[in-house]
Amino acid sequence: MPVQALFKPFHLGALELPTRVVMAPMTRSFSPGGVPNSKVIEYYRRRAAAGVGLIITEGTTVGHIASNGYPNVPQFFGDAPLAGWKKVVDAVHAEGGKIVPQLWHVGSVRRIGTEPDASVPGYGPSEKLKDGQVVVHGMSRQDIQDVIAAFAQAAKDAQNIGMDGVEIHGAHGYLIDQFFWEGSNQRTDEYGGSLANRSRFAIELIQAIRAAVGEGFPIIFRFSQWKQQDYTARLVQTPEALGEFLKPLSDAGVDIFHCSTRRFWEPEFDGSELNLAGWTRKLTGKPTITVGSVGLDGEFLQFMVNTDKVAQPASLENLLERLNKEEFDLVAVGRALLVDPDWALKVREGREQDILPFSREALMTLV
Repeated sequence: MPVQALFKPFHLGALELPTRVVMAPMTRSFSPGGVPNSKVIEYYRRRAAAGVGLIITEGTTVGHIASNGYPNVPQFFGDAPLAGWKKVVDAVHAEGGKIVPQLWHVGSVRRIGTEPDASVPGYGPSEKLKDGQVVVHGMSRQDIQDVIAAFAQAAKDAQNIGMDGVEIHGAHGYLIDQFFWEGSNQRTDEYGGSLANRSRFAIELIQAIRAAVGEGFPIIFRFSQWKQQDYTARLVQTPEALGEFLKPLSDAGVDIFHCSTRRFWEPEFDGSELNLAGWTRKLTGKPTITVGSVGLDGEFLQFMVNTDKVAQPASLENLLERLNKEEFDLVAVGRALLVDPDWALKVREGREQDILPFSREALMTLV
């Protein structure tokens, strides 16, 4: 199967990508003090230089007291972090690539003791107590508005430093997804109850970003059925329910949906070969990004624990067939690009035998 489909340009309004290869967002924790440094700049530059059309940065936290959950994660607020990101943008653009930040709030995943202010608990849709102590602060309506304002400001800052759009992290059991998910959203106000109500936070957040950046600045929305806390979780069980979930998000201002699955080749619903990105494209008419173990023979959850397993490069034939059939528009590559900055170039030149395998050690270095 010819690989040309991966290397055709993609156009959406003012967004022009040289290839269909997207770098998936991957937390790297190499930004002490929340500031992307010279190593981070070079990390992203190398991928753009080797033919990645669109880089989605690692999750980068918005300006809210509880947005961060991990050490050394970059921020997307404050003078020094934004100056660092501006250098990343300039380096990627100099290589002909495009880049968007993934804007992130971890929500109730945050633990007391986490930087920058160790006293701040997680924030979530519903309060959680442990031994009489608040470990998750149940968000008030004012808290919701504060977080929405932080996302809108981050998006405006992204536009101001020359980013090519933004991605909103609405997946994997973090804050926005905690509102979506019945298991974590026990609210009885307008932000809880039906899935339409549980989606209200995300819809208002998307609308606020659109108002901040105006028309024409791309908004990507990443969502998933699975959660960090439950790999078998499903927000919706049928294509009809998926359509009802996605339409308000699409109408609110999403330009591209980034459909996170663990294995891109798995059908989303019985009776059709379409994956989540395929169904999303069919139901919304919006471009989609597929993701999930692209280019590797072992999916990423095997590497969340200490292991000596190695994921070897895998055939792209199934992926290319689906891309040629326009099941989805763009292809996000995660671990294969994390370990091998030249992955796209090697695929394009037919040098699959030179692609590096992925092992857990790769997570410890920034190459």
